Amino acid sequence: MDVKKKGAGCMQQCCKMVSMVSIDERGQMVLPKELRDKAGIGAGDKMAIVTWENNDKVSCIGLIKADDMGSMISDFLGPIMGRS
Repeated sequence: MDVKKKGAGCMQQCCKMVSMVSIDERGQMVLPKELRDKAGIGAGDKMAIVTWENNDKVSCIGLIKADDMGSMISDFLGPIMGRS
């Protein structure tokens, strides 16, 4: 599939595949060390799970550090609330 011809939105602009992981029988997976290091993710960090859906089916799953959620929400809602 040609991503540019199909217009994949965020996938075309900001996302890249960096690794493949397996899900074990308990539904758990391990993020590769290189990715954890680059993202600054450590033991005990809380992560928010966000999903993007297409036709009522989850098509993408993302992780955001819980500590970063507050500033992201503020940045998103600031213009709506008339703040910059």
